[in-house]
Amino acid sequence: MDEEVTKHFIKISLSLSLFLLLLLLLLLLLLKIVIMVEKKMSLSTSMNAKIIGSGKESVVLAHGYGGDQSVWEKILPNLAQRYRVLVFDWSFSGAVNDLNLFDPEKYSSFDAFANDLISLMDEMNFTSSVLIGHSMSGMVGCIASIKRPDLFKKLILLVASPRYLNTEDYEGGFEKSDVEQLLLNMESNFKEWVPSFAGLVVDARDNVSVDKFGKMLGRMKPEVALSVAKTIFFCDQRDFLEKVVVPCTIIQTSNDVVVPVSVAHYMQKKIKGKTTLEIMEADGHFPQLTAHQLFLDVLDRVFGFDSEDKNL
Repeated sequence: MDEEVTKHFIKISLSLSLFLLLLLLLLLLLLKIVIMVEKKMSLSTSMNAKIIGSGKESVVLAHGYGGDQSVWEKILPNLAQRYRVLVFDWSFSGAVNDLNLFDPEKYSSFDAFANDLISLMDEMNFTSSVLIGHSMSGMVGCIASIKRPDLFKKLILLVASPRYLNTEDYEGGFEKSDVEQLLLNMESNFKEWVPSFAGLVVDARDNVSVDKFGKMLGRMKPEVALSVAKTIFFCDQRDFLEKVVVPCTIIQTSNDVVVPVSVAHYMQKKIKGKTTLEIMEADGHFPQLTAHQLFLDVLDRVFGFDSEDKNL
């Protein structure tokens, strides 16, 4: 009798243990789902995403290295009068509140930034949009368009480059030794490096714009700034260009220490989709700050290329 009771007890215990194990696995699965949903739902919040304007057509403004969404403030009021405009801050930006948003291993390639852009546009319900991608964001947009061409009606690549290092048959603008010295200066004294770099890449005659970008850049965490700089300067995205089928317009300033005009011609030649090139008679890598009216005139011409009434 005792043996039967013992067997029965063991049977009940095993059943209960199995039930508890299954319950635990179910709870873990639910927790994972909740975390994934929260992560997806909070991406727009983490990236400070905002929609400005209420036009029928949509425009996405993606800032480049060292910046944040305020880099667009001179052109945003004009665009918002006609379009539904999405602005945001990349995970590396000093304007982002979540210090854990940037993972140096994850963002060691442009692919992760492209995935963030896709996820953000999905969350904000932006499809068939025009992306204006400044600097590194131009190539991020190219990669995103290869993955999800339905999201993009047109790419406007503002002073973008697929590779910054020179090779025997390609002028990227920098020798490897130049980049290594730049990174060494960043690492040794980031605070002193910031204003010198800002003065170099922004039109030095525009002190207000130099100071504005310097403040944006200086808000970045030094280790984050260094990590992203390495990703950018040592990247080689040239093979992606022939896979881009979305119509593109390349906008390049005539005197840019970061991106030579030859790069713009190279991209126009290599991109598979219909591509036009606009050369702005302006200095520096930030025409949206230093030559914003001229930039707006170019944008009007670009948008007008698709429609006589200059609507997208």
